[in-house]
Amino acid sequence: MRISEFIRSNVEVILAEWDRFARCNGPLEMTDLVLRNHAKQMLLTIAADIETPQSGEEQTLKSQGLGEETDARSAASIHGHQRHKNEFSLVQLGAEFRALRSTVLRLWLPQVDDMSEGTVLEVIRFNESIDQAIAESMVSYVEATTEAQNMFLAVLGHDLRSPLASMSMAGEILARDDLSPVQHSKLAHTVQRSSKLMKSMVDDLLGYTRVQFGKSLPIEQAWCDVSGILQAALDDAKATHPQTQYELRVTGDLAACYDGTRLHQLFVNLLVNAAQHGAKSRPVIIEASASNHRTSVRITNEGNVIPNTALNSIFKPLVQLAPDEPSDTRPGTSLGLGLFIAREIAEGHGGTVSVTSDQQKGTTFTVELPRDLSCHQSQLTSAHQTGKYLLPSA
Repeated sequence: MRISEFIRSNVEVILAEWDRFARCNGPLEMTDLVLRNHAKQMLLTIAADIETPQSGEEQTLKSQGLGEETDARSAASIHGHQRHKNEFSLVQLGAEFRALRSTVLRLWLPQVDDMSEGTVLEVIRFNESIDQAIAESMVSYVEATTEAQNMFLAVLGHDLRSPLASMSMAGEILARDDLSPVQHSKLAHTVQRSSKLMKSMVDDLLGYTRVQFGKSLPIEQAWCDVSGILQAALDDAKATHPQTQYELRVTGDLAACYDGTRLHQLFVNLLVNAAQHGAKSRPVIIEASASNHRTSVRITNEGNVIPNTALNSIFKPLVQLAPDEPSDTRPGTSLGLGLFIAREIAEGHGGTVSVTSDQQKGTTFTVELPRDLSCHQSQLTSAHQTGKYLLPSA
């Protein structure tokens, strides 16, 4: 059986292999539609390409990724763009095609009775078509990456302009000699609010950049009180969104081993997000509790319901839902990194961040973190040996 005929007759078998490989080596929570993503169209067009007469010059151009534009190119290009959208790395994209190549050859070769010159030529043509699809898919992936980077820089510049303008204006007014103490206080709060907003953006940007380079966020655990971290995060979020009401409800002892700095960043991001998208007339409720093995923090706001189709995508970078009301601080083009960084920090602690949203209960982000007490025992042992005892810090 010719390899082109084999591909057409066994498309579903080949795609089943593709599914298993992609599910094991790609991002989690992918639907079957996302997994296959133009694979069938690429296979069928590769089969047709193998049967198409080809000159020596056309063969050379194809080996260089410069083959004639066909349906295979269109499918491969779309596949590369979609894989970028679904957070595949370039390495994972290349591995998919390597798996596709090996799957077809592994399933087809046992059915070949005679390894003739024609059979060898078919293998060559098949490899040429696969290589062409790889080249086109990767070009499309890189183009999508460049487009995202350009948008990222444009939005960053736009977002920084607003707090910078506020601070510049405050500085000009503070240079006057006729300001009252009340005016001084209001301007100081303006500067403080703008600086906190800029710091939050820079912290998220640094975290995102680190993850994009394939590195996880550094987590340095020490004994800390999560209730104190929540209060500090609430104060920072309040400085950015002074019109928002926050209610903190803590149950039990929340002290454990965490990276307090990272948790502060996580909670600030979630609280700011709740303020941006919550109803301004209703408070943001923060509920925190702990068991022997787990710390749970729930942050709930009332407002527009997040559609089910968006519940997973909101944790991706550069994704932002429209606020219920115009924000008085962060522009509507915001980078959309807050929830992405929050998820990375939670996962760095071995925990999770999830979200539910409905009209009756509002929108709730739930942070679940494993509760480790071992560093406290180590701290006590060290203190006993040195004779120095330090109170746990928040």
